[in-house]
Amino acid sequence: MAGGSAPGAARRGAAAGASTMTRKTLPQGRSPGRTATKTPARATRGGKTTPGAQRGGKTSASPAGRKRRAPNGIKALREIRMYQKSTDMLIAKLPFARVVREIAQDYVSDYTHSGTPTGLRWQSSAILALQEASEAFLVHLFEDANLCALHAKRVTIMQRDIQLARRIRGQWGGLG
Repeated sequence: MAGGSAPGAARRGAAAGASTMTRKTLPQGRSPGRTATKTPARATRGGKTTPGAQRGGKTSASPAGRKRRAPNGIKALREIRMYQKSTDMLIAKLPFARVVREIAQDYVSDYTHSGTPTGLRWQSSAILALQEASEAFLVHLFEDANLCALHAKRVTIMQRDIQLARRIRGQWGGLG
């Protein structure tokens, strides 16, 4: 080895030389012992800096500051599982009862034989039975319409799927 220098010293010298190349002296007026290092260029997107990088704040690329979005369809699958586990009514009871009373009122005369106005009276169990049957019918209809949509290589139910499901069912399947 020339000059009696050890291999480690040569490496240290090369590293020291490399580090001095990245340093530059500060302008006049600063303390003489301090030197600043060059900062590497900021990562850009298509030649433009991100808005957070321009303000000096956090960039939008950091996942620590933001909530991650779930993939598409996860919320829908969660809702499907929730409704399949529950045995509750899917339609609210009071609005359904109002619709039933309104429809039934069209089929009944509003006056008795004596001429006094009267309306129908409903047992709560009768309205509840109508609601159970209505929801069961609708759920079954949507299941059949979903099969029609899947047969057409779609995942979205359209009006024609419901019409086809009712037509296939026939008269007793809701095509009255």
